[in-house]
Amino acid sequence: MCGINAIFAYRQTAPNIDRQELIGTRERMRSRGPDAADAWVSPDERIGFGHRRLSIIDLSPGGAQPMRRAENVIIFNGEIYNYRELRERLAARGVAFTSQSDTEVLLQMYAEKGPDMLNDLRGMFAFALWDGARRRLFLARDPYGIKPLYYADDGETARVASQVRALAACGRVSRQFDPAGAAGFFLRGTIPEPFTMYRAIRALPAGSYCFIDQRGVGEPVEYFSIAAALRDALDTPPARDSQELVRDAVLESVRYHMVADVPVGAFLSAGIDSTSVVAVARESGATDLQTMTLRFEEYRGRVNDEAPLAAMVARQYGVPHTIRDLTLDEFKGELPRIFEAMDQPSVDGLNSYFVSKAAAGMGLKVALSGTGGDELFGGYTSFRDIPRWMPVTRVLARIPHLGNAIAELNSALARGSRHVSPKMGEIVRYGSTYAGAYLVKRGRFLAAELPGLISADIAREGLQRLDMLRLIERAVSPDPGTPYARVVALESSLYLRNQLLRDMDWASMAHSLEVRVPLVDAHLLKKLAPYLVRRKERGKQLLACAPRPPLPREVRNRRKTGFTLPIKEWLRQEGRVEHGKRSWARKVYEVMFGTERGYW
Repeated sequence: MCGINAIFAYRQTAPNIDRQELIGTRERMRSRGPDAADAWVSPDERIGFGHRRLSIIDLSPGGAQPMRRAENVIIFNGEIYNYRELRERLAARGVAFTSQSDTEVLLQMYAEKGPDMLNDLRGMFAFALWDGARRRLFLARDPYGIKPLYYADDGETARVASQVRALAACGRVSRQFDPAGAAGFFLRGTIPEPFTMYRAIRALPAGSYCFIDQRGVGEPVEYFSIAAALRDALDTPPARDSQELVRDAVLESVRYHMVADVPVGAFLSAGIDSTSVVAVARESGATDLQTMTLRFEEYRGRVNDEAPLAAMVARQYGVPHTIRDLTLDEFKGELPRIFEAMDQPSVDGLNSYFVSKAAAGMGLKVALSGTGGDELFGGYTSFRDIPRWMPVTRVLARIPHLGNAIAELNSALARGSRHVSPKMGEIVRYGSTYAGAYLVKRGRFLAAELPGLISADIAREGLQRLDMLRLIERAVSPDPGTPYARVVALESSLYLRNQLLRDMDWASMAHSLEVRVPLVDAHLLKKLAPYLVRRKERGKQLLACAPRPPLPREVRNRRKTGFTLPIKEWLRQEGRVEHGKRSWARKVYEVMFGTERGYW
């Protein structure tokens, strides 16, 4: 796990790259890689790489980056879990290696296969590779987008980094505010890729690669699609019993995610996802696994107090367990550092920040997370609600002006009742498609509410540039074919990618911790896809029964509460009247978009 950055002066009219800029951008990402740092600049000073290292695989200097072999140079953020198999395959064909690192495997794979190499990789990754013979820069990102990669192009020079703020801090990239980013933030609680908070900076989409050459930044090329993986499985019936299929696929994924040259820990809540990952990790042979849980006095004795059940699970599986108490005073004290670490605006991620802090405090550099289980096994109400809505909303959406009439009626009723949902009219407007229904179901705010949160002009331009419905439609193109599979694609391509994984990245990297997500894996998805496209009901009991023996009954039968901080309780302690999504969303917006005048 690392922080990477690059500068490529691809036009002859561009000045040579500035080494101080290269180093400055790199050092803005110091927490991503505190173990070592280095840089490489080509002899003609037209291309340069920076790298901050968090040593996980091959801790020796042989694994240092930027890494050069022949005319190719690479900087790499992430882990390739099947690198040993790939290395053996290459070695059998006569390829010589000088290190034990997965980074060198990437270099050699590219030399042999070019972009086709990406389909062979199992891991989380974002990398930039200089192809010296062709004088082009190759950028690539993992299938789910676990690891981030951003770029800016001014027409002469391209700049690349792991963080938006690192690019913005270099002083050479325009920091003009992007209304699309603001609109996306209020609609979704995060900024959907490829947009960022700046017009000049874009995310390389998940599951894509692109080349930068003398013509500039090429269009991203998609090499993996969650929707396509599900669609392709329609013609492949499950080869065996679904329980055995899930068990074997999850066990294989967890085993791969345990590959490391340092100890591996795990986040442990009282939920099925994290408990299953811990149980399967122990079953796969992990002997030095450590787990940790956050505890809050405000939750003591309530259903959302996860500490007692997590401690019981840790005892059952024989793993050392740490419970970390988090208080209001510590939360308030950390707020400035949280906003500094938050690379892009988000209304989530605080839980990940504090549990990552706890793991780092235990001396860990790697931790497993159960993130992704809800998206595969139907843990959200969207798996129930959206398929149920569709037969009705498809008919209602055909009635002219019905959505407007309901919205007006709803507005009138809302003046006398705070419990009327403003989404009633929106679901009639947009509910003719899965994309439209998802837009309403997962919306933080409605488009009509944006002028009250940001100016009318910014809202208008932002909504037009963002085109949120079109972004959502891409997530189910090609059509996965079945109601359940469509929601899998929507939740995985949008909420998981843009919110959970991005928040996990900035929150963990703030503490120099690598978080691995065994349930977010393209190979796992492909194996489960024949089952997922035929599933009709949500429910996570198949995952709960994947370990042997199955998870404790207390975990299997526990009502889902989610891993949350007691924000409302703390605000009440502070005597705050405002709380909830509007207050927090506005706070984050003000801080991240530069209108803040002080913390809470």
